[in-house]
This record gives sequence, structure tokens and C-alpha cells, in this order.
Amino acid sequence: MSSIFLEMPRSRWVASNDAAFAVRDGFPVTEGHTLVITRRLVATWFEATRAEQLAVLELVDEVKAGLDTAFSPDGYNVGFNAGAAAGQTVMHLHVHVIPRYVGDVADPRGGVRGVIAGKGNYLVATACDVRGLGA
Repeated sequence: MSSIFLEMPRSRWVASNDAAFAVRDGFPVTEGHTLVITRRLVATWFEATRAEQLAVLELVDEVKAGLDTAFSPDGYNVGFNAGAAAGQTVMHLHVHVIPRYVGDVADPRGGVRGVIAGKGNYLVATACDVRGLGA
């Protein structure tokens, strides 16, 4: 098994540690969108060792600090896709660090819940539906 991430030159890395590295996303959804990737080829978070997971989280913090300085975002979405059914297209663990800016979408409520169209903003549902009592 191979990975396009492991073929990237180190000159693209914006941060690294012993178990992971970070690069700007090649198809960014916002300015500064960055990926934190394990050096070892594992498909998802759930196959990574605890040490690899901790190394990834350390880089998420480091990347966030750099993005704060470089882009001054108003918020962040941070997450990963695990498996094709969840939208993962590169089967090598990578965590998205997505800077968010006021006005980058009309209504950001629901955040990562928006991965399933129409389900993200539960605040627009009726109070009855929110309690699970809807028709």
C-alpha cells in the first residue's frame, strides 16, 4: 500500500515531529486549511498507536498556533474521516485543521454535523423534533 502523502517533499511540511507531519491541504476549503498526517502509513485514527495519536494532537496544537499568527481565523473545525463511507478518499490517517472565518458560510451552526446534508443545524428543528418527539 502506498500514500500520496508520503511522496510529498519535506519542503512542503509546515510542522513535524517524530511520528507525524503537517502540510497545507492541496484543495483547501478555507485559507490555511492544513493536514496533520502520520509518518507511518495507517488508514485511520483507529489503527494508529496511542503514541501516534498523541503526536498528531501535538501537531494540531502547533499548526493551530501558526495559523492564528498567519491568518487570524475566528474559529476552527478539526477532524478526520474514517473509511470510505465517511468520505475518506486517501486511506492514510490525516486530520484536517480548518480555519474558519466569520462570513465564510451563511450559517455555520452545526459545524461538523454538516457532513450529512440537511442534518447539521438542529437549531432550526422544532422544539418537539429536538427532543425526538417529532412526527
